[in-house]
Amino acid sequence: MNLVAVPAFTDNYIWILHDGQAALVVDPGEAAPVQRALDERSLKLRAIVVTHHHGDHVGGIEELLPRLRRDGGGPIFGPAGESIPHRTHALRGGDGVDLLGTRFEVIDVPGHTAGHIAYFGQPTGQAPLLLCGDTLFGGGCGRLFEGTPAQMHASLDALAALPSATRVCCAHEYTLSNLRFALAADPDNAELLDRIHHCEALRAAGQPTLPSTLAQELHTNPFLRCREPAVVASARRHGAASDSAVDVFAALRAWKNNFK
Repeated sequence: MNLVAVPAFTDNYIWILHDGQAALVVDPGEAAPVQRALDERSLKLRAIVVTHHHGDHVGGIEELLPRLRRDGGGPIFGPAGESIPHRTHALRGGDGVDLLGTRFEVIDVPGHTAGHIAYFGQPTGQAPLLLCGDTLFGGGCGRLFEGTPAQMHASLDALAALPSATRVCCAHEYTLSNLRFALAADPDNAELLDRIHHCEALRAAGQPTLPSTLAQELHTNPFLRCREPAVVASARRHGAASDSAVDVFAALRAWKNNFK
């Protein structure tokens, strides 16, 4: 299974998974970059996979439908709890889907939106893949548009329990700005400094910072480190009501919303 990050809009990534012939597209908010990427690789579009309903994740579906039909038809997977254009398969946590010969587990991850889902699978002979939309970002997490801090924290805990080698395929190039906040929240984290330097070099070379790995996120993402003493102390200084992981998360998220 090959993995391609297709830039869209100003900072989105639309992920394409393919086997050299057939492809699936994840969260196609914009059709034109997807069409170009498929044409450049002579790929047939076999499925569309959606994590949540926001326009920058579903806006290209309508325009991609003729290609999907021309290439033999295929499913459009999306969360059961949200309105997804042209969805053919409504999915909930605990469901499983077969994508290009790999079985993906569906995980409910409410918080960013009420019905957000993620997809976790392990292609044969490769590290696992997590298609997580706007729940977990490189160095950060999504804003809480429809969910509560407790929901989002539980969702992130569920993702944090996945294998550490898991490749984290999120939908935005927010990593460097997230890591600047992470450094404020976790200032003595040497691994965090190393990651910042590495990501700066990637961006200077025009390369994406993603996918990251879950191991990287566990060591450098403050939203997965809400039980670490240094992060707890920072959150308490920024209004956390207690040392509980949910209160720490809530304070971090509110701080990040206004961080410059």
